[in-house]
This record gives sequence, structure tokens and C-alpha cells, in this order.
Amino acid sequence: MVKIFIDPGHGGSDPGAVGNGLQEKNLTLKIATRIRDILGSEYENVELNMSRTGDTAVSLSSRTNAANAWGADFLLSIHINAGGGTGFEDFIYPNVGAPTATYQNIIHEEVIKAIDFADRGKKQANFHMLRESAMPALLTENGFIDNANDAAKLAQPAFIEGIARGHVNGLARAFGLKKNN
Repeated sequence: MVKIFIDPGHGGSDPGAVGNGLQEKNLTLKIATRIRDILGSEYENVELNMSRTGDTAVSLSSRTNAANAWGADFLLSIHINAGGGTGFEDFIYPNVGAPTATYQNIIHEEVIKAIDFADRGKKQANFHMLRESAMPALLTENGFIDNANDAAKLAQPAFIEGIARGHVNGLARAFGLKKNN
């Protein structure tokens, strides 16, 4: 049984990045919920948990504490970028090596295959969600909310579905998950 903890970034009084009529907190929840629902309905031997399932504010420490207490095998933190760029990138904690870097490579490849976003590369960062989690963790930045082209894609349910499917395909490959019969 593989235990995957999914963290939709921001929420409640913390909207995250905003732009082009969109709020990060709403997009991250949509993506994370679809990842959970697809994995839960289409794959076997996977247990799923989320840091939030509605529009609620959850502190960073509460998020990592929940993942750690649950004994997750992997933490996936979903975010939307801002700051004038475009495309998809993801982050792991600096110098963690395998298996985290291997999971990053696989998930990154599958997300890029699934969606029409520029590939900004696989990166490392000293983010709380990556540093304070007791298990391998990946934080993905799924497009730029303040970029008109990225935002137009993020406003489409089919594109959100593609982002979710890319993450699911990556997780399934990374953890050898088998589809239900």
C-alpha cells in the first residue's frame, strides 16, 4: 500500500497568487482533488490523504505535521506560479538524491507530456513543504497565473484535467501503481 499525501497550496484567507480573474487556492484544490479522485478510482493499493479538501486556511506546519503523522510515503504539493514567467516547473529539497530525485524526474516527464506548457525544468529549493516533510516530497508549479496565455489554459476544465492526469501518470510510474481491473 502506497500512501500519497496531496497538498493543495494556499486556501481560505490565503488566496496564493492571483491574476487574470483566477486565484491560486481554487486551482490547486481542483487539481489536487482530481489527482486524488483519479488515483482512488483507477488504481489499486494506494491510500490518499489531503491537507485540505475545501477552501480553508491551513498553516505550512499543519500540512507537514499531518503528512508526517499519517506516515505518508510521498508528499505532493500543488501550486500555481506568478512573477511574469510561463510554463511548468517543480522542486525538491536540495541535495536529497534518490529516491526523491528519481520521483521528480518521472513525474516531471509525465506532466510535461500531458500538457501544453513550456518546460521550465526540474529545480531544488529550501521550501517548508520540502524541508519539513519526513518523506520524499515534490512541489509543482503549474503555470503562471499572471501570464495571460497560461491563465487562459488554467481557466479550462480540460486543461486542469490534463495537469491532474500528468501527475497521476507520473505517480503511477514512480510507485509502480497498478490499474484496477
